[in-house]
Amino acid sequence: MKAEPTRRTVLASGAGLAGGLAGSLALGGCGEAPLAGTLPGTLGGADWQRGHLLRDGKLPEPTGAVEEAGLVIAGGGVAGLAAGWRLAEAGLADFTLFELEDRVGGNARSGRNAVSAYPLGAHYLPVPNREARALRHMLGQFGMIVGEDANGAPRYDPYQLCADLEERLLWRGRWQEGLFPSGGLPSAELRQRAMFEARMAQYRALVGEDGRPAFAIPMALSSADADLRALDALDFAAWLDREGFTAPSLRAYLRYCCRDDYGSEPEHVSAWAGIHYFAARRGWASGEDGDRELTWPEGNGRLVQRMAQRIAPHLTPAHSVFAIRPGADGRPLIDVFDHAARRSRRLRARAVIVAMPHFVAARVAPAFAKAGAMAYAPWVVANVTVDRPPRGPGTPLAWDNVSHASESLGYVVATHQSQSADGGPTVLTWYLPLSRETPKAARKILMTRTLAQWQAMVRDDLLTMNPDLDGAIRRIDVWRWGHPMIRPSPGFLTEPARLAAEAARPPVVFANSDMSGLSLFEEAHYRGVLAAEASLRHLGHPFQSLA
Repeated sequence: MKAEPTRRTVLASGAGLAGGLAGSLALGGCGEAPLAGTLPGTLGGADWQRGHLLRDGKLPEPTGAVEEAGLVIAGGGVAGLAAGWRLAEAGLADFTLFELEDRVGGNARSGRNAVSAYPLGAHYLPVPNREARALRHMLGQFGMIVGEDANGAPRYDPYQLCADLEERLLWRGRWQEGLFPSGGLPSAELRQRAMFEARMAQYRALVGEDGRPAFAIPMALSSADADLRALDALDFAAWLDREGFTAPSLRAYLRYCCRDDYGSEPEHVSAWAGIHYFAARRGWASGEDGDRELTWPEGNGRLVQRMAQRIAPHLTPAHSVFAIRPGADGRPLIDVFDHAARRSRRLRARAVIVAMPHFVAARVAPAFAKAGAMAYAPWVVANVTVDRPPRGPGTPLAWDNVSHASESLGYVVATHQSQSADGGPTVLTWYLPLSRETPKAARKILMTRTLAQWQAMVRDDLLTMNPDLDGAIRRIDVWRWGHPMIRPSPGFLTEPARLAAEAARPPVVFANSDMSGLSLFEEAHYRGVLAAEASLRHLGHPFQSLA
């Protein structure tokens, strides 16, 4: 473990996280919070209306003759864009990417206002592991890797790495540097945390009998040893109980970690995934940069925008792929609805990459995708425009700012990388995983709460953390995610639908982070690259593998 924990390692008191702002952040009661005055803002999210047209089978049958197509990518999230990027890298020109939304990017999309660009979802990328070859190749193309040291380790452009100060924690009324409380914890709890860190360090260094690291990113490169995979049979909370990791402060810390990366409570996360969170990251970079993060004002929107620019002629947004079926001649038939023209057409393709979340893929391509019991974690992201940066007693403003007493995950400062702390306006991106409710109940809440109710919740949480912002909040834009992250529930490693998607072969293959069970940029990128290379082989197009 790092000597100075990052965003991924915030430690808060059990009472603080469990209670904290229960009144304003409790999902069932958020409708009771009135907003004093009307703030400008928008209530946005993934286009559920288009999604429900597909779900309910209400899209019209194709008209006209069947059209011939080369390779089709169905879905324009990170995995679909990565597949398109890889095809373009190999020199394949005959492919089209269809995306239901008006913009590609999936949950890495971003927004912008007069003050700054800002993320709508994923907002950083940890420095990749040595095994993430294709991702490092792409980062080099984008100018984010600028060379290598004498040992061959990549050198990252320092302006792409998170600037100081990286993080601070509101602990007992004062902001402190880092996300680990600097005092006030019993020595017994500190010893238990040290024991946990030591155990995770052992897992991080462990190599399985098959010669693979016990835990890797991409996760498909992890060891398949039976004793390690057996961890997937337990939930993370049960594993912690079994191993004696019961200190309230440690359990609160681990709850934060599960909600941060998986949007889920520890009892809903596989023990294998829980350990993977700590044991899989071994960022490879020159100097001390392996433990750092790449981030931008728009978050991972910077990465998807660069991928989209690379394949811009191939992008066809506002088109729903709603059926994929085998053709009589072995080539797949694809039905696509054009939302602008309000008509459907049928394509006969040489190959298809289905880069959709699995619950959509199983509906669209039932002949190829096995239905599964996968669950998805809902989130709310709010971008709050303020007249001045937050202050508060103690450590000055950081990129990532977390309160030990909040049910939210705090906020990141969108302008952290783009301007100095000059006291001018900025945008704070605030995150809340809806993990206490079942996903179904949380999605119902997403759809029934008004903009004013969400704004009141966000405002109250921010003002509890930063009373100095009273009177400085100018607008709150709220973005709702109903199905953004797969939950790595116990048993996900042996989930038949996941294994069937991994085993699929052209002409129809799959590409989505759902196949990894981990909603990480690295996983989606890897799955997209694998699907693209499998399709290139099928088409007989020459390439040198990056996977």
